[in-house]
Amino acid sequence: MLTPPILVLMLGLVAARATVDVRTAAAMAAGLCKTRPTDLVFIVDSSRSVRPSEFEQVKVFLAKVIEGLDVGPNATRVGVVNYASRVKNEVSLKTHRTKAGLIKAVTKVEPLSTGTMTGLAIQFALNVAFSENEGARVKSPDISKVAIIVTDGRPQDNVKDIAQRARDAGIEIFAIGVGRVDMSTLKQMASEPLDEHVDYVESYSVIEKLTKKFQEAFCACSNSATDVVFLIDGSKSVRPENFELVKKWINQIVDKLDVSDSKAHVGLVQYSSLVRQEFPLGRHNNKKDLKEAVKKMAYMERGTMTGQALRYLTDKSFNVGHGARPGVAKVGIVFTDGRSQDYIGEAAKKAKEMGFKMYAVGVGNAVEDELKEIASEPTGEHYFYTADFKAMTQIAKKLQINICQEEDPCECDTLVKFQKKVEEALQALTKKIETMSKRIALLENKIV
Repeated sequence: MLTPPILVLMLGLVAARATVDVRTAAAMAAGLCKTRPTDLVFIVDSSRSVRPSEFEQVKVFLAKVIEGLDVGPNATRVGVVNYASRVKNEVSLKTHRTKAGLIKAVTKVEPLSTGTMTGLAIQFALNVAFSENEGARVKSPDISKVAIIVTDGRPQDNVKDIAQRARDAGIEIFAIGVGRVDMSTLKQMASEPLDEHVDYVESYSVIEKLTKKFQEAFCACSNSATDVVFLIDGSKSVRPENFELVKKWINQIVDKLDVSDSKAHVGLVQYSSLVRQEFPLGRHNNKKDLKEAVKKMAYMERGTMTGQALRYLTDKSFNVGHGARPGVAKVGIVFTDGRSQDYIGEAAKKAKEMGFKMYAVGVGNAVEDELKEIASEPTGEHYFYTADFKAMTQIAKKLQINICQEEDPCECDTLVKFQKKVEEALQALTKKIETMSKRIALLENKIV
């Protein structure tokens, strides 16, 4: 029996609406996150120790990372270098300007299945893959140069010197080791800080779990103007050697900020029994000067007046007279290693009521209830505690991920959000089709 025209029209409207829903989801995802302009080259080990099925899993990993990038001539360009005893340039930075083209090219890469000349591969990347002839852009502070090396073995050549030359040329190197890889070699290749640039997975079957890390590593807010003030406990319980670790921790976070006149401004306040502004917002608007100023901070010692320090933050640090910018997101990062000797509740509440996003970081004898009182909601995402100063690096990683403001539409888990939107759209479509099918059945019965 032929379906009546009215039913064809109704089905067409449902399908059209479904297409719009899915396209809307895609558009929303595209608007949520933009990756900063990057020349990215994957350097992939396909030596004989990598089985064909394992190499397929590496290609899936590459494709998933590419899916999270803002690919284009003026955004992110991607190259792929395949190596074993020899090196093969599979994809040049200039070859594919769309995700679809890149991913299709990645699926066609075949393993070379010979030795493991990792040093030769890095040399090739430095001399050829990152050259202007192959599509790399002229060196600029606005363009990141990144290499991601994936390997499962011990190199048969030297990697230390050539990796250093690559880093000196401005290439940020991530090293991913699989299975029985030589960890010391990974550390020789990777950029500093090593704990952010060296990753290990037990087998190729779980390499996909690193996908989100690299999606987040390349994500940049399109409107990331932020005033960030560190409020640092300099009490005597911290001790001089740990105070030096705290300064390194601050600079780890600074490294992940887009510090400039128009983007992130950073201020630093130290407190003990007194409060001392080390430097205000806007004084140092490049990372080099900012990090040098942090290194020069002298240890105060004495007591722990966290409440007084929080009042200074609300009354002065984010005041226009102290360099704060009107209409710009405000982030306070409070560090302490012990219980406050004064009341913090009123000042902590005021900071959040004024719209400041507050992070609380505690080490050693810090009181978690106090940290939670300082932290913004949801508390679990804004307070951190570790018993050991040496473990602060992990906290620095988490803090830099969350620096993007909630008010700004940039989110680094774009693919997850996109997938959720698509799933919601498809679920809605399924329900509509079920309802429409019932209506069609009733109409067909009436027509008969």
